[in-house]
Order: sequence, then C-alpha cells, then structure tokens
Amino acid sequence: MAQTRRKRTRKHRGTPAGTIERAGRTGNPRTRQEAKQISRQRRANRFDKPPTWKGAIQRAAIAAVVFGVAVTLLLKRSPGEAAALIVPIFFLYIPLGYWTDNLMYRFRQRRRQPG
Repeated sequence: MAQTRRKRTRKHRGTPAGTIERAGRTGNPRTRQEAKQISRQRRANRFDKPPTWKGAIQRAAIAAVVFGVAVTLLLKRSPGEAAALIVPIFFLYIPLGYWTDNLMYRFRQRRRQPG
C-alpha cells in the first residue's frame, strides 16, 4: 500500500525526558525588507495569472451561499425561498465575476507595460 504521509527529512533529537527538540530554520535569517520583497513578488505572481471560469464559479458559489444565508437570517425567509433566489444569483455572478476579474487583469497588464 502506498505511503500516505511524507517521511520527515530531518532527524528529531529526543531527550531522556521524552521531549523532542527540533532544529529551527537552518537558512539565513530573513530581514523584514526581504520578507516584504518576497511578499510583493508572490502577490505580483498571483495577479499575473489570467482569470479562469473555474475561479469565477467557485467565487459565485461562495457568494450565493452567503447571499442565501443573509436572506434567510436578515429577511426571515424560508430556506426554500432563499434557495429559489440563490440559483439565479449564482448564474448571474459567474459571468459577472469573470468579466470583473478579466477587466482587472487587463488593467494590471496595461499598467505593467511601458508606453
């Protein structure tokens, strides 16, 4: 049977009392400036990816569920009535979310391009 957990690559040093001491970070300590730079780079890489329909569908599903809960709790509607509203909202949010993401993506790409 295949192994489900990944084996550890570093040795855990046990003490006679049974506690385990682990080695900390072995690389060079990161300065605050380096951490900010890495964070900015990761964010830029995330925003450089074009939008996908899958992402739009997931976001629409989350938004529709939140909307349904809000309708049920705030407007005191039955779950059946909320469900009847969730379905059209979900299908409305999919293209709306994709087009918004696409608009923002194109705006960021235009801003990155010189000239």
